Amino acid sequence: MQVTVCRTEHFNAAHRLHNSNWSAEQNTRVFGKCNNPNYHGHNYNLTVRLTGPVDSETGYVYDLKRLSDLIKHEVLDRYDHRNLNLDTEEFRNLNPTAENIAVVIWQRLRPHLDGGLALSVTLYETDRNFVEYHG
Repeated sequence: MQVTVCRTEHFNAAHRLHNSNWSAEQNTRVFGKCNNPNYHGHNYNLTVRLTGPVDSETGYVYDLKRLSDLIKHEVLDRYDHRNLNLDTEEFRNLNPTAENIAVVIWQRLRPHLDGGLALSVTLYETDRNFVEYHG
């Protein structure tokens, strides 16, 4: 029996979508307003899903309080109220698109979880725009 447990968290961060190998015109054409040299921000919603067997002793797939603490330490403490381009090592040379942010979050969480658990990350940049990464 496989069950999925989910934890949703929220963080705010600024970023600029920009490719330094491109001209200003190409960056503007591809990224539009998201290429604003003064950056722009989002109120991100993050859902982390773990799928695995239910432990017969605890009844848990994974303790959701432990998952909340892990997300806080690995994600929220690093990215909340930060400029992703300027304040984080991960995005200093990696364009902080929603896709890349989701992959980086997955990579930060994966080493702390049992290998038998499937990990999935869903990152909402807006109510209508979101990405999923399953590893």
